[in-house]
Amino acid sequence: MSRIGVFVCHCGENIARTVDCAKVAETLKDHPGVAVAEDYKYMCSDPGQALVKQAIAEKNLTGVVVAACSPHMHEKTFRRAASGAGLNPFLCEMANVREHCSWIHEDRDAATEKAIDIGRTIVEKVKRNVPLETIRIPVERRALVIGGGIAGIQAALDIADGGREVVLVEKEPSIGGHMSQLSETFPTLDCSQCILTPRMVEVYQHPRIKLLAYSEVEEVSGYIGNFTVKIRRKARSVDEKLCNGGGA
Repeated sequence: MSRIGVFVCHCGENIARTVDCAKVAETLKDHPGVAVAEDYKYMCSDPGQALVKQAIAEKNLTGVVVAACSPHMHEKTFRRAASGAGLNPFLCEMANVREHCSWIHEDRDAATEKAIDIGRTIVEKVKRNVPLETIRIPVERRALVIGGGIAGIQAALDIADGGREVVLVEKEPSIGGHMSQLSETFPTLDCSQCILTPRMVEVYQHPRIKLLAYSEVEEVSGYIGNFTVKIRRKARSVDEKLCNGGGA
């Protein structure tokens, strides 16, 4: 049976000015599966986090809902607090009653009812959450840069100079992009080739950059840290394996 703890944050006046936080907590106490519901002025403070930890230990909670600000801001904070009290951190969720409720409403009664509905929704979500475990996976420490214009050239050089291998793919026969077509560049009116040519040569000669010109990315699969990319190299009039630079 679920035993969810609900903790409603006033966020100073950010939430409490528009939402009756005490009423939200009092109402959610009666929601099925809720074992405890409390409100506090600043839940993200040390005393607020201690309140969460204490309730987890004393009430034997199976999940936690913090009705406060955006998860982007404090989800990690409360998940660390839950983990510190022995609860799987992925059984802790945040109900955003600040950005999604108090900040966009003026009617206090309507905002309070909406905050209650948001809280109920997240309580039901936590009931269905399952404990997760963080894992570590190997990362391919190599980068693919698509496009050999000045931006791609500089990105490839920066990564390569940082000690990582780079594959630079350009669909045209030569790198340089549109900048190579300009006569002057803003704001100094320097010749574009004066800036671009040394970098083009550096890319070609850099030991950690593999340049694939006249090539296009056809498929990208995988995930962050471990992508697999299919690159099509276009047909050329010269067989690079047989060419000896002119020969006899």
